[in-house]
Amino acid sequence: MALLTFKGGIHPAEGKELAKDKPIKELKPVGDLVFPVSQHIGAPAIPIVAKGDRVLKGQMIAEAGGFVSSPVYSSVSGTVSGIEKRLNSTGGRVDAIIIQNDNEYEEVTREKANNIDELSKEEILKSISTAGIVGMGGAGFPTHVKLSPKEPDKIDYVIANCAECEPYITADYRRMLEYTNELVEGLEIILRLFDNAKGILAVENNKPDCIEKLEELTKDNDRIEVVKLQTKYPQGGERQLIYATTKRAINSSMLPADAGCVVDNVETIINVYYAVKEGKPCTERVVTVSGEGINEPANFMALLGTSQAELVEAAGGLKDDVKKLISGGPMMGFSMFSLDVPITKTSSAIIAFNEDEVAAHAETPCINCGRCVEVCPSRLVPSRLADYGERHDEETFLKFDGLECIECGSCSFVCPAKRPLKQSIGSMRKTALANKKKK
Repeated sequence: MALLTFKGGIHPAEGKELAKDKPIKELKPVGDLVFPVSQHIGAPAIPIVAKGDRVLKGQMIAEAGGFVSSPVYSSVSGTVSGIEKRLNSTGGRVDAIIIQNDNEYEEVTREKANNIDELSKEEILKSISTAGIVGMGGAGFPTHVKLSPKEPDKIDYVIANCAECEPYITADYRRMLEYTNELVEGLEIILRLFDNAKGILAVENNKPDCIEKLEELTKDNDRIEVVKLQTKYPQGGERQLIYATTKRAINSSMLPADAGCVVDNVETIINVYYAVKEGKPCTERVVTVSGEGINEPANFMALLGTSQAELVEAAGGLKDDVKKLISGGPMMGFSMFSLDVPITKTSSAIIAFNEDEVAAHAETPCINCGRCVEVCPSRLVPSRLADYGERHDEETFLKFDGLECIECGSCSFVCPAKRPLKQSIGSMRKTALANKKKK
């Protein structure tokens, strides 16, 4: 069978060899933990603790602020030392609950499901919602909302995004290898919500060991199929993944459910397993610490709220000549000026580089080579959209489908003129979307 893929895309250096063979290591934090009350798309969570309160590991410290929201749980036992503004990975200051870790890890009593087969769909969704699970691949959309489409009988595919197409990140790769059973059982739990759906484990072909393990575990399951994807960025993008696996297309005005699909990330699905089967809330995640600027690249099971500086220190610290730090992947992540920010539900990686390639190259005029058009997975003309964005020409930007850009950065990657195409288009998209919301 031919490898599945989409039109366009790029092949950046993977960099995964630095951490792919490093098993997941548990990391116990040393300092205070910081829990932003908004780690998701939607309304911020509302604190339900106060300064001086003692909390236990797995205790809810902020409740959902609405249907499109998600609660926050403490990942340690300790004392609430305050609720104040703290720095996040994008450089903003956000409301956060600060907990002084007592290092005892005294945990709340959890109620485990005796038999998942006896649970109703409503009970499964409630477990997922209560556990505070969101899209942990980076989007942060509350999972219980995604799994509650208006017409669940019209969902034909539940797609597990096992692509992990971003360079350097190996968190999902290690999860697939070390938590294979939990991933498959988590997908089976989600399939219980959709009577007519088939499960797809979509894996890039640069992970043959994962493909082999998943195929072996699902060989007798007629509702789940493992499909091999061509290794290409952004293969893990939601629209690209849906097209590659089902040949169904969606645009910016549609949801995956409109094409009969639900897409969830590996980390998200494993957390669904723990929430439904063991009653465990979302308090930890796997984070890759890698890049040429890290002394000992590694994959950590990190408690939410842990300082990113502690993870870097546990990975041997930074090399002396580090020029750039990124939260997330190098293509769609955020540059950081400080590591004094917490691990949140959407923190997949910390990458350090010895060279800042973007800053090292001066921008020159467009030479109309068309490379950005060739690689654009949304089939746009990025060079022109960037022009409209720089001129603040919103009308023309919308006329030429600027909202269809997924901001993957492929255009900027191949541009010989080193134009910041993604940034120009992204700024205009945010303005256009904000104006559209006002109307």
